[in-house]
Amino acid sequence: MLRFAVTIFAVVTSSTCQKYGCLEGDTHKLKPSPEPDMHECTLYSESSCCYANFTEQLAHSPVIKVNNSYWNRCGQLSKSCEDFTKKIECFYRCSPHAARWIHPSYTAAIQSVPLCKSFCDDWFEACKDDSTCVHNWLTDWEWNESGENRCKNKCIPYSEMYANGTDMCQNMWGESFKVSESSCLCLQMNKKDMMAVKHLLSESSEESSSISSSEEQACQKKLLKFEKMQGEEGEDAR
Repeated sequence: MLRFAVTIFAVVTSSTCQKYGCLEGDTHKLKPSPEPDMHECTLYSESSCCYANFTEQLAHSPVIKVNNSYWNRCGQLSKSCEDFTKKIECFYRCSPHAARWIHPSYTAAIQSVPLCKSFCDDWFEACKDDSTCVHNWLTDWEWNESGENRCKNKCIPYSEMYANGTDMCQNMWGESFKVSESSCLCLQMNKKDMMAVKHLLSESSEESSSISSSEEQACQKKLLKFEKMQGEEGEDAR
């Protein structure tokens, strides 16, 4: 009976977070709201699950640490690698849609967020010459009494730690991300995500874990329209 009650609570909590709120992490709000004064993660400024003051940690390069998690245990990240790491951090901390993929057993975590393969390939390319000492950034660190992360193993290049972008995306943050079969119904941590999220949150996408050709075509059509509008706005601004 207790296990049944816990299961029901997890389902209800998951459903509530997906539709109305944010993840239940240590820096998350209860519900997303505007944050016009964000120092970083401005992609989510109109509806954010993090407070603007959190983004101060990400605003200056090189980023040394976020909360008690150091990013430089194997030396400072290159600017290109740091930029991608920021995108992931911003999504987890600030995106109003992250709770759509809330972990069923841990409400502060995400699971199987669909990333575009092109994004993962670009991320890997940006970081391949940087170094890391952990395969899974969530579980493989040694944590000291102050709650700070330390290496347990030697530092090696990303290109040795991971085989390619897909391997990196699907392992670096544990179960948090997966590489999507689609080239449109996936996230790449930029403004194009608005189109993908609308389809991913649709009733048809909720009911099926597979991607239908009609969903893919509809997404691609709207993405092309969105890109055209963005191009026209750029022309007008010149």
